[in-house]
Amino acid sequence: MSISVKNISKIYGRQKALDNISFEVSSGEIVGLLGPNGAGKSTMMKIITCFIPPSSGDVFVNDFDIYEQAIEVRKCIGYLPENNPLYLEMYVREYLGFIAGIHKLGKNTSSQIDKMIEMTGLELEYKKKIGALSKGYRQRVGLAQALIHDPDVLILDEPTSGLDPNQLLEIRSLIKNIGKDKTIMLSTHIMQEVEAICDRAIIINNGKIVADDSTKNLSKIHSGKEIISVEFDTDIPENKLKEINGISSLKKANKNSWIIETEKDIRSDIFEFAVKNNLKVLSMNKETKSIEEIFQQLTRK
Repeated sequence: MSISVKNISKIYGRQKALDNISFEVSSGEIVGLLGPNGAGKSTMMKIITCFIPPSSGDVFVNDFDIYEQAIEVRKCIGYLPENNPLYLEMYVREYLGFIAGIHKLGKNTSSQIDKMIEMTGLELEYKKKIGALSKGYRQRVGLAQALIHDPDVLILDEPTSGLDPNQLLEIRSLIKNIGKDKTIMLSTHIMQEVEAICDRAIIINNGKIVADDSTKNLSKIHSGKEIISVEFDTDIPENKLKEINGISSLKKANKNSWIIETEKDIRSDIFEFAVKNNLKVLSMNKETKSIEEIFQQLTRK
């Protein structure tokens, strides 16, 4: 188990930022930590990375205790904070050499810097000062510094914040590739990012976990009702369509298409209805709620 969080709470004065949170992240997983502003995402990440202590509870990273073995925890984690603090007056390669020195890479420094420059796509930028780079390339430098000591676990706080659409795709692809060999936990406000990158999502609201499951299962568990879209070869009166058992509500999408809400899967009933009434079913799909819809549903409560 790469990350084990047990009954973590964090209190600032009278405010409880985290309230008895527990979860585990297995080796090789890419997990999205989601929640509205102030939900406790960054606080959780800072506790895992030993930047701040919890008020109560335990965290283990690769079986190392954040209280008793904080140095060992830091060694096996690569961390990219939300504000990506960089020394803007340093050249890219110079900065990566500085970070490599902190991690005491020794004789492996030069080869590891070369590897990070290639991995993060900085081949054309590494001779520039960091302050001269675009936001997208600064994020790449941030990822390179987080990876330079070859950590088993990568913690990324809003890694694509402020990027343009092209930069978003590039950084997402990079994170996905890195995730083949690392355990990754990332926080984000971009729901499409979770669906594109993550195997699993943990949703936090008001300091508590309100959902924790695979991105596929979240849609099934929290959708509540089945949504079926169907297109026939001709227009059908609404009252005729209501002859199908199990329909909760109907909504016309266009002339021959309907959105059907039901408590159970009634696709076979729809086909039987079509045969009985000499209709052709041109298309039929069972739809699921998006991660964004589920997020809104769970965090508005």
